[in-house]
Amino acid sequence: MDNRLFFLLNMAQKKLFRHMDQVCERELDASVTQLAALMVIAKCEGCQQKDLAAALQLNKSAVTGLVSRMEKNGLLLRAVPKDDARAVVLSVTPGGLEKINSLKPLIGLLNEQFQQEFSEEELQTILRFLNFIMARF
Repeated sequence: MDNRLFFLLNMAQKKLFRHMDQVCERELDASVTQLAALMVIAKCEGCQQKDLAAALQLNKSAVTGLVSRMEKNGLLLRAVPKDDARAVVLSVTPGGLEKINSLKPLIGLLNEQFQQEFSEEELQTILRFLNFIMARF
């Protein structure tokens, strides 16, 4: 068994992301990044592009391109608030909400696979480990 923790964590993240991206493209005709953006925007309706960039840990130009593609595909709307002409606020369209609702069962299936593979005690250790990483770094 390979015990290179950082290497395995990095490779596992890439493999899991690639797998889910393929599933989401095939099943929902949207990338994982687009779906993550929809979930962020739905949770914080009217958030700005800079908030989305921070939440997804993407640079401004990447988010601008992402938002443009999503708007073109009818998943979100961009608007300029009256009180700040420099800002762009985002909202999810009904089509975007449909994508989010269709994503939830796919996430549920993936979580079920994890739960079937590990005991409750092991899952709690995994969760503690992942939350440690999120809090520490």
